[in-house]
Amino acid sequence: MSEPKRLYQQIADQLRNLIQTVPYPPGTRLPAERELAQTLGVSRPSLREALIALEIEGTIEIRMGSGIYALSTGKTAQMSRSLGESPMELMQARAVIESAVIVQVAAVIGPESLRALRAILDAMDQEIVNGRKPIEQDRQFHLTLAGQAGNLVLQDIVATLFDERHSPMSDHMRGRFETPESWRAAYHEHERILACLESRNPLGAQAAMHQHLVASGRRWLEG
Repeated sequence: MSEPKRLYQQIADQLRNLIQTVPYPPGTRLPAERELAQTLGVSRPSLREALIALEIEGTIEIRMGSGIYALSTGKTAQMSRSLGESPMELMQARAVIESAVIVQVAAVIGPESLRALRAILDAMDQEIVNGRKPIEQDRQFHLTLAGQAGNLVLQDIVATLFDERHSPMSDHMRGRFETPESWRAAYHEHERILACLESRNPLGAQAAMHQHLVASGRRWLEG
């Protein structure tokens, strides 16, 4: 039994058919995102994921500040392989799970673990200052938090969802939209999470985690 197609794959198939049937010859600029979303009856975030998928496969090129251009009319076959989970759905799932986990963590986390999280954030700050992407420090922060819940299943889920950022879809999107400014924003969001933990504020920590992951998803999808 074949795996059900993700929403971005289905929309990518619709877009490819549109390019072929209008047609849009190679080098032609496609309508703007808003018009394409209206034509297909989909949301702009879902459309953007489909555009990223088509860019990865070489059907279109997204030129920042210029528009979307057809590169090839492609084959009539539909998108047959997944390029990873939907980044939008991935961040929604992380927001639900990690916001619940941190409430448990806030009740039990000790001074040593808080110091470890502070050291991770200090290293994250230094990576940003040095012009590097602190992906490893970001991962350590979220997995260290999840580990404090004392539930290996939850820890594995958090790790699996985080590591999905290395899928072709998420990696391509990160390459386009991550900047020193977006990482600095993420750093400050981590700071707010830690501050709530240090002040023994479970609901504040939950809200800060949810806001961070929602904002991260927005930065990915809106650029």
